[in-house]
Amino acid sequence: MASIARSLLLSFSRNPRLARFAYRHGNRLGIHRFIAGTTLDECVAVLRRLNERGFHANTTLLGEAVEDPAAAEKVKEAYAEILERLSREKLRCNVALKLSHLGLGISEDVAFGHMVELLTLARDLSRREGAVLPPAGHFIRMDMEESYYVDATLSIYRRLREKGFENVGIVLQAYLHRSPKDLKDLLPFQPNVRIVKGAYMEPASVAYQDRKTIDKKYLELVQMGLRNGCYVAAATHDDRLIQKIQEWTENEGIGRDRFEFQMLYGIRPSLQEGVLAQGYKVLVATPFGKDWYPYFMRRLAERPANVSLVWRSWIGRG
Repeated sequence: MASIARSLLLSFSRNPRLARFAYRHGNRLGIHRFIAGTTLDECVAVLRRLNERGFHANTTLLGEAVEDPAAAEKVKEAYAEILERLSREKLRCNVALKLSHLGLGISEDVAFGHMVELLTLARDLSRREGAVLPPAGHFIRMDMEESYYVDATLSIYRRLREKGFENVGIVLQAYLHRSPKDLKDLLPFQPNVRIVKGAYMEPASVAYQDRKTIDKKYLELVQMGLRNGCYVAAATHDDRLIQKIQEWTENEGIGRDRFEFQMLYGIRPSLQEGVLAQGYKVLVATPFGKDWYPYFMRRLAERPANVSLVWRSWIGRG
């Protein structure tokens, strides 16, 4: 039943009629529970509150594939503004972005060029006096999208690392059959890698479909990364998986500075607080922007129980 609900919600994420309805009634749908506003100012206020409570964060300008060079240039400029603002505000926050939003659909070289510019800016910002940044400078993580983007995304990551950028991270999706080999191939770089279960609709020929198998593959990827010197961001709201990672790292003598847990803004906040209280680093993914509908629907698809929250928001404000 859950898989049917997930498939249905993912199909809704691509429905333009439903998108128009959602954008008209966003406040009544309770989107601000999951999205830190539509402007950078609104997002910064949320990020500051998260930092004050002890959380780290990342932020993303919501948006999907861009196939016009001028539009991709505007997205790059928007991310440059975000990087400047994060540095100025001295926030414990990095950036996560989709390469398709930077023009990957135009060409790999377009997205690569924009990433070089942003990573160079991020590295320069890290050298400014008083900036609260990790040693490698402002960090930018390239999100992983549908399976047909994986090869190009990994290619760009390798090119960036070979060009000397260390302040860039990658994401691997546990439900993809190919991910263990992809991680093995990346090990020479000792990547900062986020492990996720996977949120896109993919066929059985490409991705595992049952939750037990996906959970098993998820843990295997986390363990492979940590055994081989990677910094691992374990992105999950599954308390069973979190507990297994905690127990395994304790048994293996892996320090808490080698990994972190990542969760989404507005989803299971009590779990976020609980893991933080145990002394683990918790990063809250905190997106913002006007083009929130596809992201919103994918979050509902990942956890269909969230639909009840949306329904209560709709009824309560009706």
